[in-house]
Amino acid sequence: GTGPESAAYVMFTSGSSGVPKAVVVPHRGVLNLVLEPDYATWRSDDRFALASNPSFDSTTLEVWAPLLCGARVVVVPQSVFLDPHALAAFVRASGITVLILVAAVLRAYAQTLVSAMPRLRYLITGGDVADPAALARLLSLNPPEHLLQTYGPTETTQFVTTMVLRELPADGARIPIGRPLRNSRIHILDDRGRPTPVGVAGELHIAGAGLAQGYFDQPELTAERFVPDPFGAPGSRMYRSGDLARWRADGSLDFLGRNDHQVKIRGFRVELGEIEAALQVCPGVREAVVVARQDGEHKRLVAYLVADESAPESLSAESLSPEALRTQLSTRLPEYMLPAAYVRLPALPLTPNGKLDRQALPEADASALDSSAYEPPQGPVEETLAALWCELLGLPQVGRHDDFFALGGHSLLAVQLASRV
Repeated sequence: GTGPESAAYVMFTSGSSGVPKAVVVPHRGVLNLVLEPDYATWRSDDRFALASNPSFDSTTLEVWAPLLCGARVVVVPQSVFLDPHALAAFVRASGITVLILVAAVLRAYAQTLVSAMPRLRYLITGGDVADPAALARLLSLNPPEHLLQTYGPTETTQFVTTMVLRELPADGARIPIGRPLRNSRIHILDDRGRPTPVGVAGELHIAGAGLAQGYFDQPELTAERFVPDPFGAPGSRMYRSGDLARWRADGSLDFLGRNDHQVKIRGFRVELGEIEAALQVCPGVREAVVVARQDGEHKRLVAYLVADESAPESLSAESLSPEALRTQLSTRLPEYMLPAAYVRLPALPLTPNGKLDRQALPEADASALDSSAYEPPQGPVEETLAALWCELLGLPQVGRHDDFFALGGHSLLAVQLASRV
């Protein structure tokens, strides 16, 4: 077709399922995002870094914003982008003024960027849960003129909410994802499709000019995710994001994680993002992600951690032990939200687009369990009890000083244990 209403191009997204989908994005969505935006001011002397995979939605702004405002596009070689020191040197030498780094890449590069990156006009981040430690480091030591926090799926043309970060919330509170762009509407709806009050979580729905036409050659999936908008004009649609969010009193939004990252543990509905947020404020923790793994008949919470390299080694070693982490979390979370295992990783696995790859997280081994120094059971009674624990908890061994609940036990299993004893 011709004109911004019908003309479109295709971008690819994997979403939470990991299966690539082709999203048909209208030209009007691109124009609304990059042409004289309400969240930034582009200048003809700006130099935009083109650092993303060409099929990734970040290229929407990286390419079209400079071309539509008369600025320059500076292509960043992949080998340069993969090395934070080389990237900082390239940005300095090329005079780049606008750079996009998704949250996971910014988290990994923050330390280098603070010391080596020249001051940017705009540093734009998003695409995943914000890392408060990385952002705090940038803001305190080498802030860009504008640090933009953004949120938005590919289905709504790169991002749909923004806010300028000048300081971070105190006491480890969530970093908001901002307010809707012009010509965009956000609805936070409950399970019955009703708007939720301020402070109450619901599924985030998106409508407005940035909405994609749907998925290429996938009419059933398009109909499932792009649904009628009862709050808009007749015939208008909105996108069911599958993300959880809530309105704040100041009109901005809190991102609470994926709807499919909400799990039931022993009958309790658990939001994994809440556990991750609590872990990230523990001393010595730089990054944290929590997943629910099915182990036989039981579902267990497993936490994956990356140590804060700036923390003293002794602090990291002590504070990142399963016992210490469980003790710290117990002051912030109820017992059913405490992970049964804590896996320490050198870095979290990422997709080619720099987002967290949950499917690549390894299984937890015995060292990840919150257990005391192993001492074998003594005598036939202890050996029998240990065998029952192993059977119910799905563990290869249990020591005589281990704690049933710290190993993943809970009240329902305790009833079964008592029966078998």
